[in-house]
Amino acid sequence: MSVAVIDSGGANLGSVVQALNRIGVDSHLTREPEAIQRASHVILPGVGAAAAAMAALRQAGLIDVLKNLQQPVLGICLGLQLLFERSQEGDVDCLGIIPGTVARLPETAGLRLPHMGWNQLEWQMDDPLAAGLDPKAWFYFVHTFVAPPGQAVATSVHGQAFAAVVRQDNFAACQFHPEKSAGPGQRLLQNFLSY
Repeated sequence: MSVAVIDSGGANLGSVVQALNRIGVDSHLTREPEAIQRASHVILPGVGAAAAAMAALRQAGLIDVLKNLQQPVLGICLGLQLLFERSQEGDVDCLGIIPGTVARLPETAGLRLPHMGWNQLEWQMDDPLAAGLDPKAWFYFVHTFVAPPGQAVATSVHGQAFAAVVRQDNFAACQFHPEKSAGPGQRLLQNFLSY
């Protein structure tokens, strides 16, 4: 198994690599197109702004590389949002792998933005990422922008429902941080690496 973690300039890259190490998986942090194309599994993590992340991917020559990957790909947090057509964060075109636009969570009395904390998921359909997970498991979120719930394999709620897990062919993604979600996050990463 060869796992490529894409260096998208985000702040959580080290924690993703460490989470993979904890489950006994060697990975390499890279922006090299050939290394990404050769990997058996690819992870696109991200913490930060969509426009900056897309600029970093464009500068590294990775836009077409990512769109054409055939192996399993997992987006994490901003990585989920980048799979969509557009983001209102910076009004930027994204990878366009999944139809739809990422939008800001609305300001709601009594709810803090960014959404930071532990939430449960509501699985909308069976998915390999959910194998063996307790349906009441908690996952750690840090975000202000969300993908539409109509595209979701699983949803969560912060003032409104939003896509917590999405899938399009070989591309899957989670809005939460599995690398910071203790046992359930570890299980989800293992599930991803098992297919």
